[in-house]
Amino acid sequence: MKRSTLRAGIILGMITFLFTISTNAQSSNKNQQKQKPPTFSELLKEMDKNEDGKLSKDEVNGPLKEDFSTIDTDEDGFISKKELEKAPKPKKGERK
Repeated sequence: MKRSTLRAGIILGMITFLFTISTNAQSSNKNQQKQKPPTFSELLKEMDKNEDGKLSKDEVNGPLKEDFSTIDTDEDGFISKKELEKAPKPKKGERK
């Protein structure tokens, strides 16, 4: 009797543990998917090194740098707020 009770307790504990791990993994994936791209003002705060209110190719990094010529539609050497808003959005899983 004690042995079967102990066995049932261990099995129940393992099931609870696995369920908890699974739930936490799913909620962390949802948080990552809900993350929105930064706004233009957030990018300025983060990347505008010379604080001129513009983003040049030397100041940006990541997908912005890789697609700079595509985003800079007026070819003035800077990304404006309007250009960033009209920029093609990276497809899911495309970020490097």
